[in-house]
Amino acid sequence: MGVASIELPAWAWERADIRQALRARDIGAVFRHVQQYGGASQARIAAAVNLTQARVNEIINGRREISRLDVYERIADGLNLPDDARHLLGLAASREKPTGGAAFDLAAFPEIVRVYAAQASAREEIRQTAAAATDLDVLAVRGLGLIGLNDSVLRDVCLPNDQGGRGLRVRVLLLDPGSPSLARRAAEIGESAESLAGGIRLAEARLRELPGDVQAYRYRQLPTWRIIRAGSTMFVGTFDRGWEGHESAMYKLMETPHGPLFGGFRRMFEVLLDGAECTVGNGDEH
Repeated sequence: MGVASIELPAWAWERADIRQALRARDIGAVFRHVQQYGGASQARIAAAVNLTQARVNEIINGRREISRLDVYERIADGLNLPDDARHLLGLAASREKPTGGAAFDLAAFPEIVRVYAAQASAREEIRQTAAAATDLDVLAVRGLGLIGLNDSVLRDVCLPNDQGGRGLRVRVLLLDPGSPSLARRAAEIGESAESLAGGIRLAEARLRELPGDVQAYRYRQLPTWRIIRAGSTMFVGTFDRGWEGHESAMYKLMETPHGPLFGGFRRMFEVLLDGAECTVGNGDEH
């Protein structure tokens, strides 16, 4: 890998266009930038990232997407991504890797089964997974795109059985519109605190309209992780500066006997729930 790896000048990774491509997990655009700024041919890129030239051509021309985490790792290694560029791609810094081997072996962590560029790429799979489950947990900021509007990803599966839904038990954690964290989060995404708070209250009002077993709670911590858990399957994204949760890359996790991620995120949800205020269902106060 070291002989075939590609070295771009440091300034190339600092350009807004290539950083945007990394943030969007648009590997086709990344490869095109490598061609532009590094003078690398498709064959050279293929050798560096351990893919066939035909596969690289398909990626560059938008006929194939990358979804496997180990392939993202190979690409990052083959293109010698600096640590900040790796983070934009959703990967650990190279210095965090143990010496003498890869950062991890996916065979040892079967709970990570798929990576999506954003929620839009995972929309149908999220819906299908929820439709086959009996319980649904959502950790969001305002949740409008997930459950609060008529065309939200999950709203129709939350209806009772007699209205075409699945009769799920639903628990939703939303950011407390009166918490100090709200103003900070609003600033991070370039939105007014009033607008963000209004969206949360609207989501709660819409959740009250659902006649099924729906509970909503308010948490006060600054949001970092966005979670959708349907049974033994979980979709995890992040709330970072400058983008909303649905724009984040999304990891699909499956519950396994010894997997730390699924259990850790589930426990985090329960801890937040313990300290949250119920606003919908379960003897709500509003």
